[in-house]
Amino acid sequence: MNDIIKKILKYVFVLFILVGSIYLVVKDIDFAVLINIIKNANYFWVLISIPVMLISHWVRALRWKTMIDPIKPGNKTWDLFSAVMVGYAVNNVISRAGEFLRPYVYSKRAKVSFSSLFATIVVERFMDLLMLILLFGGVSIFFNDQIKLALPNLQIEKLIFPTLLLVVVLCLAFYPPFVNFCLRIFIKPFSLKFYEKLMDLFEKFSHGIAILKTPSAYIRLVIESQSIWILYAVPMYLMFFSFPFQNVSHLGFDDALLLIVISGIGFTIAPTPGAFGVYHWLIQNAMMKLYGISSEEALAYATLTHAINYIVQVGVGGLFLLRENIKKLPHKEDISIELE
Repeated sequence: MNDIIKKILKYVFVLFILVGSIYLVVKDIDFAVLINIIKNANYFWVLISIPVMLISHWVRALRWKTMIDPIKPGNKTWDLFSAVMVGYAVNNVISRAGEFLRPYVYSKRAKVSFSSLFATIVVERFMDLLMLILLFGGVSIFFNDQIKLALPNLQIEKLIFPTLLLVVVLCLAFYPPFVNFCLRIFIKPFSLKFYEKLMDLFEKFSHGIAILKTPSAYIRLVIESQSIWILYAVPMYLMFFSFPFQNVSHLGFDDALLLIVISGIGFTIAPTPGAFGVYHWLIQNAMMKLYGISSEEALAYATLTHAINYIVQVGVGGLFLLRENIKKLPHKEDISIELE
């Protein structure tokens, strides 16, 4: 019964965020103007952005290969790309579910431990978060006033210490002696059985973060991580040319980087599938306050950038779902078997 109540509360919360963000986005919108702007957009730039999106996902698969090779050499990038796209497709329908499905799909295909692969996903998310923090730090230095305009309730100065603390905690979480110490002090005195179970699980997990023991791969990981975020920004930049924004003579790649950081925050914190609603509000709000763009133009841009990304991920990911012969999402029992 408790699980049912938790699920109901979770769905109610997600629905509240979804409805609330959509209301904020459309409350002052003239829909006739919005539809006309979207209809008259230059879709050449939208089409040009699609290959760039796919390349960014391919680079993510390459980075995943870099992380998995110390565990099991000889991984095929195409198979990894397939699992990545499956994960994206499911994330856009069921928030965060793709994070479990991606390693599950590849563990079945490549006969690799699910726990080891899931550990690489955790490391990957840590790297994405770290890269987002670094990008946010960079744009905060060069675009401090713009950030405060786009995110008026965000006090950057107060985030410095919590951010550094988060980075330190995340780094320590991957340091075996620290984890062993914590488990021995805080778990073992109260439950030896639970302690042994956690130790066994962490040992399997440690196998999956073998890349952290390979310093020679760090430079490659950094380059691949930077490339992913730069490639994320390219479609944002290209689709500037889809709209004849009023009162704005030119939007550059630096503006696209600023927007990708803002949207990255949205995708990180949004509980809604595909950051639906939250993404639209953040981008619309930023473009209105930073560039004086009308609410209809800003929403049209947010809608088009989100829609094409959604279509690519769900469409291509759906095809790979057929390739992987995934007819239903795995149950917790299926994943627990992989962890044993």
